[in-house]
Amino acid sequence: MGARCSKLSVCWWPPHFKSPMLENGAADDDGSGVPVFAEYSLDELRAATDGFAPDRIVSEHGEKAPNVVYRGTLFSSGRTVAIKRFGRSAWPDSRQFLEEARAVGQLRSGRLANLIGCCCESGERLLVAEFMPHETLAKHLFHWETNPLSWAMRMRAALYVAQALEYCSSKGRALYHDLHAYRVVFDVDGNPRLSCFGLMKNSRDGKSYSTNLAFTPPEYLKTGRVSPESVVYSFGTILLDLLSGKHIPPSHALDLIKGKNFLVLMDSCLESHVSNSDGTDLMRLASRCLQYEARDRPNLKAVVSGLASLHKDASIPSHTLLGIQQDKRSSDKVRLSGIGKAFARADLNEVHEILLDDGYNEDDMANAEVSLQSWTGELSESFVVKRHADNAFKSKDFATAVECYSRFLDSGAAVAPTMLARRCFAYVVAGKLQEGLEDAKRAEDIAPGWPMGHYLQALALHSLGREAESNEALKKGTVLEAERNSRATTV
Repeated sequence: MGARCSKLSVCWWPPHFKSPMLENGAADDDGSGVPVFAEYSLDELRAATDGFAPDRIVSEHGEKAPNVVYRGTLFSSGRTVAIKRFGRSAWPDSRQFLEEARAVGQLRSGRLANLIGCCCESGERLLVAEFMPHETLAKHLFHWETNPLSWAMRMRAALYVAQALEYCSSKGRALYHDLHAYRVVFDVDGNPRLSCFGLMKNSRDGKSYSTNLAFTPPEYLKTGRVSPESVVYSFGTILLDLLSGKHIPPSHALDLIKGKNFLVLMDSCLESHVSNSDGTDLMRLASRCLQYEARDRPNLKAVVSGLASLHKDASIPSHTLLGIQQDKRSSDKVRLSGIGKAFARADLNEVHEILLDDGYNEDDMANAEVSLQSWTGELSESFVVKRHADNAFKSKDFATAVECYSRFLDSGAAVAPTMLARRCFAYVVAGKLQEGLEDAKRAEDIAPGWPMGHYLQALALHSLGREAESNEALKKGTVLEAERNSRATTV
């Protein structure tokens, strides 16, 4: 039986596994806790969305804004993101698109769902932003299933959005495309945030803004352009939504407001939960924002000031107001070692080097079992196959490594956690994530004290989108690594 294996070679990382963070030499974040803006390859975003699969779609728009937003998982970091894919007719000038995306990508605020990247390749135009898992303001206002949105959370949403707009204005991004309740999203802790997607121009010429006719400012009908005052008008429609719990045409609302009684507008779910003074103050602020003449509307600083006085439950966490479980990630965090960080950020080059350096002594510790083949003279042939596998793994010829490691393991010559770990990595690089996960689990079973089995499970689980399980595997690997290092220092 010969030891020759396949010559099919994969000596480079597939494009969708290349981390823009690593390629660009950028830091993980800029101090804000948000990744620095990066350009992603189309292959990476295609992989992140399972080929732009329909079940990954979280929102769609119609003919006026023919684009779709997907929930994606970046292999390079394991981060869950929102990926907006523009229609083919949008942004014909790639330079304009990149300039616009980079400008928006410089903004960083806890009041925004921040833009962290883009892709401009093969006629595609895509944006990558922080993913907000707890739906939109419109969902909680208009389509709630168990409990309506509380007055306290409505006021928090209004204040946070106004603060987001004021921040953007202070950074030279005062214009916002299609501001409405669907643009307000809730983060993992239940905090309201303004989507960064509306800060991008969205038109065929790449120069102007389109707008949703249901919320059209009067001046837009005259000039076809929006201004900072137009954004205030659109914000006024959100205030109406928050007060009434439904869509009310601004013109009709203004007629009702003339009666000076907010009760005719107020959501029936809020009865007895809102004081007359607070309801009246919000109604008056909405009325000012909706004035026909742009010059009669308040500026954003005045809007923020008015809403701050209505935000009276600032000490109550957002997750409590929204009725979701508290995010426990901060209490679950552990201090990762250099090895753990490499696996956490899916740095394939570094993980490959780690796997080259760490192993084989673990095979001895795992009670390697030599089979009866040692008595038939076939054992030496199996170890020739193993040597071919190791050489292929070292040179990043992962197809050959998988084949040869598989032949060795199938021969029953030895129980070898290191070979399982290396084959796991080769599987993950090839996109065979489930096979890789199974190998990592087998390595853990054979060598339960070896951290690599857990770290590799974390790598595979990240790319499968199973983030909670991935974090648990990282924690277990970290504990085992610390225990191993402690034993080494006491010897």
